[in-house]
Amino acid sequence: MVCVCPNIPVYNNSEMKGRYYEEFEINVKTGIQPHPNLFEGLDFISQQAVAQRPFFLYWAPDATHAPVYASKCFLGKSQRGRYGDAMMELDDSIGQILAHLVSLGIHNNTLVFFTSDNGAAVMYGPLQSGSNGPFLCGKETTFEGGMREPAIAWWPGRIPAGTVSYQLGSGMDLFSTSLSVAGIHPPDDRVIDGLDLSPVLFNNSLLDRPIFYYRGNQMMAVRIGQYKAHYWTWSNSWEEFNKGINFCPGQEVPGVTTHTQEEHTMQPLIFHLGQDPGERYPISVESKEYRDVLRQVTAVVEQHQTDLIPGMPQLNMCDLAVMSPPGCEQLGKCLKPPEPNPWKCDWPHYLVSYP
Repeated sequence: MVCVCPNIPVYNNSEMKGRYYEEFEINVKTGIQPHPNLFEGLDFISQQAVAQRPFFLYWAPDATHAPVYASKCFLGKSQRGRYGDAMMELDDSIGQILAHLVSLGIHNNTLVFFTSDNGAAVMYGPLQSGSNGPFLCGKETTFEGGMREPAIAWWPGRIPAGTVSYQLGSGMDLFSTSLSVAGIHPPDDRVIDGLDLSPVLFNNSLLDRPIFYYRGNQMMAVRIGQYKAHYWTWSNSWEEFNKGINFCPGQEVPGVTTHTQEEHTMQPLIFHLGQDPGERYPISVESKEYRDVLRQVTAVVEQHQTDLIPGMPQLNMCDLAVMSPPGCEQLGKCLKPPEPNPWKCDWPHYLVSYP
């Protein structure tokens, strides 16, 4: 059997357990997904606790990602439609994980970190996505609505409850932080981009660091403290926009949420996010504030570009030939791929294609 575009495999560690819409059914019409993966996570925690083994659990529920779904007992329970139902179930599931850690008596020796990979995908509309509040645009953009996510750390006895931090963080920091709390030294044969946030978590320290915003392999913006400088602006193409795909619905800002790729490298657009979190009012280029910030930002960007070591792009080539994943034999789910015919990928949401 040749399958040109098979459904996505579902894995437990590196072993295939089935495919979405097949063994792991999602009913797009009703929004029902009868196989939530929470229970496998809870079982894994129990197994490690009984064996008194350290563990790392990466639990990544996708119910709030279009197509939005929830299990039967949560459908219709919220006042926010199916998306609200999915959020309600997500909240309940996290509560179950925390309660499970407490019941096993390992909560005082376990760090739990909750965050997301991007802002709400507002281009799907209110029934299939959330809200980014005052922040501009959403997923797949480098405006604050696309890049700013919630972050909550939980470790009873180590992290004081109710503490609020204004530290700038990145998903890359979780690697370095996890090694630190486990007492493991990071590898010293390569540059590690992420910072160890344990001083922030345990002492509420503030680390002085920039955040670089990339889209594809192009640096779009940089944030230092409360200031953010855009070197490029782009929401999505006119072609997509004219088809009804809007990355910034109701939030268009002239000269900022552009539908063509606009370069500002000679004169970046600079915003003070503390005063203007919606990125609507660029600081005047004629002001002393702009000149002072630009001087600081320029030095940071030049150092970043000097130190940056280009990596091999992992999304450079596309190929419809899908190898049969480990575990497919036991399930009888192996598929015969078409002949390999790789081509250079075309990613319409990225600014510059990989060379």
